[in-house]
This record gives sequence, C-alpha cells and structure tokens, in this order.
Amino acid sequence: MTARIIDISWEPEQALAEASARLAEGLPVAIPTETVYGLAADATNPAAITRIYETKGRPRFNPLICHMADLAMAERYALFDPLSRRLAESFWPGPLTLVLPLKTDCGIHALATAGLDSVGVRVPKGFAGDLIRRFDRPLAAPSANTSGRISPTSAEHVAEDLGDKLALILDGGQADVGVESTIVKVEGERIRLLRPGGIAAEDIERVARRTVERQASPAPTIEAPGMLASHYAPNASVRLNATAVRPGEVLIRFGGKPVSGADIASAVFDLSASGDLAEAASNLFDMLHAADAMGAGRIAIAAIPDQGLGEAINDRLIRAAAPRDH
Repeated sequence: MTARIIDISWEPEQALAEASARLAEGLPVAIPTETVYGLAADATNPAAITRIYETKGRPRFNPLICHMADLAMAERYALFDPLSRRLAESFWPGPLTLVLPLKTDCGIHALATAGLDSVGVRVPKGFAGDLIRRFDRPLAAPSANTSGRISPTSAEHVAEDLGDKLALILDGGQADVGVESTIVKVEGERIRLLRPGGIAAEDIERVARRTVERQASPAPTIEAPGMLASHYAPNASVRLNATAVRPGEVLIRFGGKPVSGADIASAVFDLSASGDLAEAASNLFDMLHAADAMGAGRIAIAAIPDQGLGEAINDRLIRAAAPRDH
C-alpha cells in the first residue's frame, strides 16, 4: 500500500470527503495541524485506535491526545473546572492541550486514554478543526511518525516514514508552530506543566494569574504524551550544548552565533539566524530530519536559550539525546 496524498489547498472539499470516509472505515489518516502532522483516527473506535498504535509502533501505556472541533464539542467528553475553561477560551483553537477528567460513558475508548480516567483535549486550528467538525467525533492524533522518532512537520516527512502503511496523507504544507502542543493539568488552584510546547508557559501564567509548576524529570508516571525519557530521536546520536564541532558531525546552531570548528562540520544549519525562538521551534524538526538524512553519526547542537518557546525546544532536544533502548 502506498499512501494517496491530497493537497488540501487545491482540493479542500475532496480532502475532507476522503478523509471522513477513511476515518469512518476505522483507518488512520495523516493530517496537518499547526503543531506537527498527526496520525488521526476515531477516538471512539477501539479498532481504529489499535491501528494508530500498530502503525506507529507506540507503547499502549502512552495515552493519546483527543482533538475536538471546538470547546462545545470538548464539553461533551470532558469535565471543565473554571480555570481550565479560562485557558481553553484564551488559547483554543491553538497548541494547548488540557488534561481533564473524562465524563462518564462519554464514548472515548479506554485505549485512547491508556486506561486513565482523564483525557488530553485540544482544539486545533485550520483544516484539522474543519475535518473534526465534518466527522463529528473526536480524533485521537499523535504525531504521524514511527514512535520515538523525529516528529513530522511536512507531508513529505510522513510519506518517507509511514507512506507504505497509510491509505491517505493530507498535505497542508509546512507546519506553522513546528513543535507539539503544550500540555497542562489543573489541580485545584495548581497548574502543572506536563509537556512544554507551542505556547510558552509564561503566556499561560499571564492568563491564569498564577505560576505554572514544572514536572519532575524523569516523570514518575506517564500522564500525557511526550513524557517518555527518549523521544523525538533521529537515527544519529545527539550532542547538546556543543561549543565546538568534532569531525564528521552535523552542526545545528542558533542565533547566528559562531561555533568553533564549524568549518569542519558535515553541514551547518541555523534554527534562526536572527535569534527568533518561534522561528527556531518551527524549524527544529525539519532541520533534525535534514541533518539525519545526511547520514552523519552525530548531530551537535549549540545551546538554545531556555525561556519562552526555548523551553519546548530544549525539552525535545533533551529527549532526542537521551539513551535509547535500541
């Protein structure tokens, strides 16, 4: 099987119709979102969810985010406290996932939540939201890549990795944000950051008018996606906070800052020559894909500031550089 690819900018209605039909058959479909490309399937259908796990090779103790068309749809499946509602009203549609208690008998299958009594809920921007509205059921949609590998930010990335395992890939161009959603969980008056992502914790703090508490690392329990120690990994090994390049390494730097030995690097990429963290986040996975495709054994990555979206970038890089089981 080779995936059919539809450009949603040229054939939006056909893309919606074909994707809805495949989803109704219980098949996963690769869809563009503003964060990364997602491998979407009906979150109420256990066979469809199983196909997500099988296609990705994803461990089943790792829960899936359930994507909704809007807040009203999310309220059919999850219970909102006042603070979570305020965050939803401020940041949806957008790259924020809220971990919320499931409503009793709401229809989301336990396979999607890894048996937890809570669910990660997000309302994506653009075409993904239109598709969910058309389908009228939540879509479980982890990143459309082999589990643990670099997340896809283009249809080409998906096709290269999973193209022989899928019937349909929807091409929406390059993802705007380029890293996954920020995941938070409200517990009474506390907000815990389970995964940094496309919305800076500082922006959440301004709306919530309280401090966002960081998660211990490594996490004692898996409450949301992206909490595994090793994740987002290229084939090459990753060396962080590099101040000098070693022979044969590909260099990824930031802000145009010189790195000693750059002239001997196999290639040099700059996440943002101007030092723009939003641009760096958008380029991160694409540049990791490009560096990995060069066949280098190691990727050296210069230091990235840890404020704002830099927190999400560094989170992904730390997990990409973590020891692996294989």
